[in-house]
Amino acid sequence: MGRKRKALAVIVPAVVLAASACNDVPGGAGALPGRATITADPAGHVQKYRGGQTSPPADGGGQQNGGAQPGDGQDGGQNGDGQMPGMGDGQMPGMGDPSQTAVPTPPDSGSPDPGQTDPNQPGGDGQQNGDGQNGDGQNQNGDGQNGGQNGGGQGGQSQVKPGPTADQFVDIRQAQPVRQPRRTRAASTGVFTSSCGTNAGQKHSNPDNVIVAPGVQNGAHHIHDYVGNLDTSALSTDQTLAAAGTTCTNGDQSTYYWPVVRLRAGQDDSDRAAQSQVDGNTGSVVTPAKVRLQFLGNPRSKVTAIPRFTRIVTGDAKASSKGTANAHAQWTCSGFENRAFADKYPLCPKGSMVERVLNFPSCWDGQNTDSANHRDHMVFPDPRTGQCPQGRKAVPQLRMTLAYSLPAKALAFALDTFPEEGHDPVTDHGDFINVMTDQLMQKAVTAINGRRG
Repeated sequence: MGRKRKALAVIVPAVVLAASACNDVPGGAGALPGRATITADPAGHVQKYRGGQTSPPADGGGQQNGGAQPGDGQDGGQNGDGQMPGMGDGQMPGMGDPSQTAVPTPPDSGSPDPGQTDPNQPGGDGQQNGDGQNGDGQNQNGDGQNGGQNGGGQGGQSQVKPGPTADQFVDIRQAQPVRQPRRTRAASTGVFTSSCGTNAGQKHSNPDNVIVAPGVQNGAHHIHDYVGNLDTSALSTDQTLAAAGTTCTNGDQSTYYWPVVRLRAGQDDSDRAAQSQVDGNTGSVVTPAKVRLQFLGNPRSKVTAIPRFTRIVTGDAKASSKGTANAHAQWTCSGFENRAFADKYPLCPKGSMVERVLNFPSCWDGQNTDSANHRDHMVFPDPRTGQCPQGRKAVPQLRMTLAYSLPAKALAFALDTFPEEGHDPVTDHGDFINVMTDQLMQKAVTAINGRRG
């Protein structure tokens, strides 16, 4: 009997520790100060989100044992936002909806490759129990973001998947055209831009993700570039972000970040090189030649303000192994913005730069600044019409356009990814925390809606 009690004394703390490391349950182990508070009754049935709304946990929305669906609360068919991925004023015809690009789905999308990540072993995706064991069998590793937008985790390391592959590099002229909805007379056609630099010299970078894995260092298992707010790390809170400086010239304190691109043959001399190598990310980090941060309107209506401290994500860092329903990123070349790939790296003609276009969802539920899966509170408009779903409010749509001078050679460059994602371009993604003052956000809304103020 004494031995059994001693064994239980060891097991119980271990289980508690594992639960606290489950980084896709925002509040499952106690919410960090200044973050969205998510509470539950003693039975664990009801959660409270920002704005006081209560609702049962969303399927696939950050549950410890995986979600019921691989989606994120959006219509799985809405793979675009109806906006154009360009370096222009954000409203040029012919761009926008990746669901219209007829880009083939990667061969392994929707199911992990055999022998990759075991959902029952530490380091799979930061979850205590993967779908394959206690979930619903939909995703192998349920983590609340259709594979976890950046839901890395503590514990062991996932097996590194080799990649990229030569067939993932294709001449941009072979990409399909992309389209956007027609604008109505009620459209908001203005553009508001924050100029925040390029993170030259990797002055602000880390492998954290404060939105999806708050408090977890190396929670992303890949390096992020940051511009804007100078405080951002896994330990940031609303209070520390509001008190921090910014790289943006207009005083915008918002946080903007994305995974880095590397030259595969280069040398990583950073103090994180060893950890990056363990995570399968090698080569020299390339600083974007240009970073354009635009807030665009809606083709069907005026926009309303985004509340301060709203968290918004786009893309899916595990799209190659979990399915591409949330894979919204586009890869194109400067001068060829009327066409783009969703799952290929573009090979650009001489004088043209590789461009990553990250369009963010822009239909707000009107109440919450975050949600359990970081998606349900902010969804994409209908890709055909640009209309927000009933009950949603159109807000300024963030578009990040990142331009790079890269060699037009297969396997020469690649995106940082989770170890098990093999540098697949379909996993590209971006994150945004709005820390604009109310006055600056209103200035943005006025500019987008075309009114002088």
